[in-house]
Amino acid sequence: MAGLGRIGAALKSFWAKEPVIAVSIGIAALALVSPLLSPYTRYSGMINRATPYTYPVPVRDDGNLPHVPAHPCDKEGPSLAWLKNL
Repeated sequence: MAGLGRIGAALKSFWAKEPVIAVSIGIAALALVSPLLSPYTRYSGMINRATPYTYPVPVRDDGNLPHVPAHPCDKEGPSLAWLKNL
């Protein structure tokens, strides 16, 4: 507990000497922590996982390409159906 007292005294002294710098450090700390606490971070991550990085080039299907989906949405993987339900 003595360590917390020293830290508190140091913060009080720093606030008394340099309040502008103390506020700017507090704002910077809040800016670094707020994305971790935001629910939008979760949803943007889900959207990024569901969006392909490269879009497929159309392939002429002559019947010999069973592994090529007819449409990009026909492939397996994450979808954006949850976004419609919000």
